Amino acid sequence: MKGLILAGGKGTRLLPATKVINKHMVPILNKPMIMYPLNTLKSIGITNIMIVSGGGHIGGIAEFLGDGADFGVNLTYRVQREAGGIGQALGLAKDFVGNDSVAVILGDNIFGDISYIKIPEGVGTEGAYFLFSKVKDSRRFGVPVFEKSTGLLDLIRIDEKPENPQNDFAVTGFYIYPPDVFSVVETLKPSARGEMEITDVNNFYINKKKCAYSFFDGFWSDSGTVESLMEVTNWAYNLQNKDTVS
Repeated sequence: MKGLILAGGKGTRLLPATKVINKHMVPILNKPMIMYPLNTLKSIGITNIMIVSGGGHIGGIAEFLGDGADFGVNLTYRVQREAGGIGQALGLAKDFVGNDSVAVILGDNIFGDISYIKIPEGVGTEGAYFLFSKVKDSRRFGVPVFEKSTGLLDLIRIDEKPENPQNDFAVTGFYIYPPDVFSVVETLKPSARGEMEITDVNNFYINKKKCAYSFFDGFWSDSGTVESLMEVTNWAYNLQNKDTVS
């Protein structure tokens, strides 16, 4: 399985810090943000990884991480020349992934330990895989919708940033796809905001009943806003100092 870190976007919600550096190089304690998704992929045994970022700041990421050897991984880079959305960024990895499956993680998503998650058989060869997490305000995220008669058993679609979400779960920024995902990406049309949406990719697999999912009860947050960055920083500090005797 290949790994893909999507580290594009303008980071406008973290201005002015992101005026001259990529959002994913903003520090969380003493590590750039991008180190956290990199370590998440490593924790599940993925070491052959591509990073996709915008042309303006990808140099800073590449200068820091290099070829990945210092971090125990093998890194490849690809430039997303326009802000075409997560779906478009995923499509840039087609040649890199080839006939393998691919684990995709958004570069601002910070997870606790996901290595204990048992990924169902067939994921990555026949279907997709998603992680859901309970949040305080699911309106900010993609929200999984389940068949009412079966509770949380039957996933029927994902609503992107709904005004009136049907539950308090969010789709996290971690996905696993089979190699045919790139055929799906090629059929995408821009949304109302002019981007190729990853939610459309996910709904394709849901509609085909070729997906699996888990509920993640560990720490998870994006870190793309001032508030969420503070939350992540506090979590990282407490984790780093959990063995300190006060």
